[in-house]
Amino acid sequence: MGYAKLDLTGKSAVVIGGTSGIGHAIALGLAEAGADVAPTSRRADQVEAAAREIEALGRGSLRATSDVTDHASLQQLLGAAVKAFGKVDILVNSAGRTKRAPTLDFSEQDWNGIFETNLTGMVRACQIFGRHMLGRRYGRIINIASIGSFRGMMEVSAYSASKAAVASLTQSLAVEWSEHGVNVNAIAPGVFRTALNEKLLDGTPRGTEWLMRTPMKRFGQLEELAGAAIYLASDAASYTTGSVLIVDGGILASGVNQ
Repeated sequence: MGYAKLDLTGKSAVVIGGTSGIGHAIALGLAEAGADVAPTSRRADQVEAAAREIEALGRGSLRATSDVTDHASLQQLLGAAVKAFGKVDILVNSAGRTKRAPTLDFSEQDWNGIFETNLTGMVRACQIFGRHMLGRRYGRIINIASIGSFRGMMEVSAYSASKAAVASLTQSLAVEWSEHGVNVNAIAPGVFRTALNEKLLDGTPRGTEWLMRTPMKRFGQLEELAGAAIYLASDAASYTTGSVLIVDGGILASGVNQ
């Protein structure tokens, strides 16, 4: 086979939630591997900045905002991507939100909002882009799950439940679509330190516990997710579908660490 099949030259990708955090790191990784990439989110200024970074790598990009809660915006995104690239080979679903609160006090509005973005929004994107991919009999869909898909975490039950559903959705779509050339997989990141969560992790009991439970004894760096995404997006993963690839420094393997 050779490593050439990991080369994404000639492929085109749309990364929803691709202007910050995990999605941004994956968008850059796919571009570094050769793909033209459209990083998209709700904020035009962030889309512009991310597109410029991808173009600086010598790849084609696209400036299109989107909102996973709005079916029409995703349909417009697909149209813009097809116009710019001719096709969409790769879809990464990385839009997400969370809120920490005791489940007893968690409002239905917050619960439904998290599911609307993390799960239902992902379904919308998979339906819209999946139809395009199924028509071409080729596609790679990568959903962002979480270690919360498999383990309970204190006071983030809505987030964890939505991410458990993402893992199940990934398997269901793989069963339906893989025969038709569209492979559907997920990545389950562990704890990655970002500007959004650094105050929750640095020097806090929660951060200390995460490090204790992580055999590598450190938080992940966002660029360490790129390799997993490149593999799942590539022709090297031609027989990989319905899988959830865990990138967590060993947390889910952890039992007694000392």
